[in-house]
Amino acid sequence: MRIAVAGGTGAAGRHVVEQVRARGHTPVVLARSAGIDLVRPTPELDRALTDVDAVIDAANVTTMSARASEKFFGAVTSTLLAAGERAGIRHHVALSIVGCDRVDYGYYAGKRLQEKLVRESTLPWTILRATQFHEFTDQALAMTSGPVAMVPTMRSQPVSTAEVAAHIVDLAVGTPLTSVVEYAGPRPEYQPDLARRLLRARGSKRLVLPLRLPGAGGRGMANGGLLPGPDAAHGEETFDQWLARVGASTR
Repeated sequence: MRIAVAGGTGAAGRHVVEQVRARGHTPVVLARSAGIDLVRPTPELDRALTDVDAVIDAANVTTMSARASEKFFGAVTSTLLAAGERAGIRHHVALSIVGCDRVDYGYYAGKRLQEKLVRESTLPWTILRATQFHEFTDQALAMTSGPVAMVPTMRSQPVSTAEVAAHIVDLAVGTPLTSVVEYAGPRPEYQPDLARRLLRARGSKRLVLPLRLPGAGGRGMANGGLLPGPDAAHGEETFDQWLARVGASTR
């Protein structure tokens, strides 16, 4: 199969491209570095989707703004779906986030819009909601500098990016589910605890202070709104296993 990966050079997308190749399929990378702008229709995108069987949308933007998130995901999703309809794509698979429908956080507004557009499209589709990747803890630590790290008070179930990538490729080559499914790590964790373990592995003496984010979004994160439901599939790699493998060198 030829499988197009939107955002195929990003943090999640590059793992998806690797998994596509590992399963003997042909990846088609859709990204600016590959000469394709996903925020608007272009002839380059239409050419790239020629003879493509499935599209995996792993495109992403770094923002905490609901407006910026909706602008990005609305544009990219609309562009991909329209191009997919023109190309006769047989399966559109979108990578989303567990709890984005329950936690009112700015970035998640874009993911909710993405899911809405996919559900309303004429293409056969599947949406995979994943929990936070193991690397999220490093990103949270990078939000503040100095001897004290302010880390969100968040309960989550961190998951291996590579395992999510393998699962989404399995979904893409299968029959469209026309539903939302979840994929999570093996067990729940508390984000400030993960930050402390990562800092210890680096030999850092930074102090971690839990930060309760304001409003309904902060309450949702703290109260388990980002944890998976009972029907979620689960990866195997724990945060500590990831940390032993690569965490201390992650920056």
